[in-house]
Amino acid sequence: MRLPEVMSQTGLSRSSIYLRISKGIFPSSISLGDRAVGWLEADVNRWLDERIADSKGAHNG
Repeated sequence: MRLPEVMSQTGLSRSSIYLRISKGIFPSSISLGDRAVGWLEADVNRWLDERIADSKGAHNG
């Protein structure tokens, strides 16, 4: 997935995504070439699933 798609999927801004990557709480991008990066869709979906699980756990506990 390219950055615009990741932003759309997660609802996060570019700066929020890179801040979370630097803190180790968002999947790192992978190099697609000289000046292009992307994310594995499975990694982004796993991250979203974890956020959903965390949210449900917080409301149930």
